[in-house]
Amino acid sequence: MVIQGYPNPGEGLRLHLNENTGGCSARVLEAIRRVRPSDVSTYPSYGDAVIATARHFGVDPDWVLLTNGLDEGILMAAVGHIARARIHDAENIIPLPAFDPYPNSTAAVGATAIRIPPGPEFAFPTDAVIAAITPRTRMIFLNTPNNPTGQLIAIADLKRISEAAPKAVILIDEAYIEFGGTSFLPELPRFRNVLVGRTFSKAYGLAGLRVGIVIGHPDVLDPVRAVTLPFNINGVALAALDAALDDTEFLPRYAAAVRESRERLYEACRRLGLRYWPSAANYVLVRVGEAAPFVAALAARKIHVRDRSKDPVTPGCIRITAGIVEHTEAAIEALESVVAAGTRSAP
Repeated sequence: MVIQGYPNPGEGLRLHLNENTGGCSARVLEAIRRVRPSDVSTYPSYGDAVIATARHFGVDPDWVLLTNGLDEGILMAAVGHIARARIHDAENIIPLPAFDPYPNSTAAVGATAIRIPPGPEFAFPTDAVIAAITPRTRMIFLNTPNNPTGQLIAIADLKRISEAAPKAVILIDEAYIEFGGTSFLPELPRFRNVLVGRTFSKAYGLAGLRVGIVIGHPDVLDPVRAVTLPFNINGVALAALDAALDDTEFLPRYAAAVRESRERLYEACRRLGLRYWPSAANYVLVRVGEAAPFVAALAARKIHVRDRSKDPVTPGCIRITAGIVEHTEAAIEALESVVAAGTRSAP
């Protein structure tokens, strides 16, 4: 039986989907409790939410499209710029390792995925991406920090790629930028071919409500807007979004916890002899050898992490969410137990 959604890992600490392990702001829950029956029984209006979100990101409201999670924004960008335009020989460039919606959206619109492997130690392959650009290139997906490596793409490299493909849509996915790195948003006015994707799922803890945002000049955003469903975000999520934006103390506090958790994971990996990669996101990629038994052993200790070993670019690796420090300490205790039990082969 195939059941919709990602499998429920069962009881324990969820460190496998890069969720906010501390939950959402208390103000979000208060706003949800204030939702009226009419807010549920009528279709939502997006004007106030768009204006508030635009103000938060420092852009014009005409440059903002709210989406049902950033996943919808990625898919609608491909639909709007490839399927709706009826382009039959489109190529989308996807640097590896990549977030699944990039190749999935590419396949959904009948485009060809041009996959670019990373450099040593997952270095971003800027020159190889530029070399792959052809007249058939319609989209380039750039993820910074990258999921699952946590590596950043330099702003200078984002500019180089955007300038090298003026007729393609450059989608810069900044889902984790609140945890480290510099946003491309200040550069956006210079680039009418760039879309920046952001999400409220991670840093703001709204993953269960599905609120994302795509930002760009109307020239590149309007084709995406044209194919996005008119009532794609529910009224409860809109109320939560307003409250999340209003709580200016929540995000810095959680981001600080993530930074401390990353450092504690690094120290534990060094102590345990596990290879890891410094991350700018709310997770750490760790090479453990035979990942499947390692993940199972952690799950038996009620710690759920993501097995990344099926991706040939990240063999033998797992990804561990770094969130609330208390949760990270529990994960480290389980890591120590699994390594001590010998559930590991040479990485």
